[in-house]
Amino acid sequence: MLAKRIIPCLDIKDGRTVKGVNFEGLRDAGDPVELAKRYSDEGADELVFLDITATKEKRKTLVELVKKIALKIDIPFTVGGGISSVEQIGDLLHAGADKVSLNSAIVRNPELINKASQQFGAQCIVAAVDAKQTGDQWNVYISGGSIDTGKDALEWIKEAEERGAGEILLTSMDKDGTKSGYDLDLLNAVNSFLTIPVIASGGAGTKNHCIEAVKKGSADAVLAASIFHFQKIEIDELKRSMENEGIAVRHAVNNN
Repeated sequence: MLAKRIIPCLDIKDGRTVKGVNFEGLRDAGDPVELAKRYSDEGADELVFLDITATKEKRKTLVELVKKIALKIDIPFTVGGGISSVEQIGDLLHAGADKVSLNSAIVRNPELINKASQQFGAQCIVAAVDAKQTGDQWNVYISGGSIDTGKDALEWIKEAEERGAGEILLTSMDKDGTKSGYDLDLLNAVNSFLTIPVIASGGAGTKNHCIEAVKKGSADAVLAASIFHFQKIEIDELKRSMENEGIAVRHAVNNN
């Protein structure tokens, strides 16, 4: 079995890390460069950095901040927010990102997935999907969760994979920031047909929630913010708990 990944997420607004509930009520959670280094040192497998207001405010992702974070860490690093062209993807990868997370831009222009995957490789392209339950389906939301596209999330995820996305970052807007557990129904619905890895996002509140996302939801990785930012759970502690449940995890190499 492939090792499951633990991924802290840094939601960035105005150069600071923030966290809210259901995409609203944001509060400050610290300096992103310091947090990134802390997570890297503590054994996180990857980091995700999302400039959450970049699309809404029509700004480019903060490339300079990406450079600063990349200098401080030695783990893979995904960057998203306001990316709408192959050129911007190239700029971020050159600034130190290992992958880019695309959301609003690929919903509006799905061909961007094809172009980016062909130019940089599928392994660099993460399709981020913000999904919210509407009736008997999950709808895709864009622009930081502010616009309901009416698109069926499962159909869109299938299309993203077919167009060349190498990974899906799946956020349940219903669960985001609630600390009530990941949306296992959504995870299972997606994993019933998907062949590329799925990162579960939205709802982590306990170690058991992360374990459930992997064992019951078939997630390849668990992404969380609040529980790590406010040190409710330590990364090595979570990994030990996952191992005790028979889940393969990675361990940091000690170079000292």
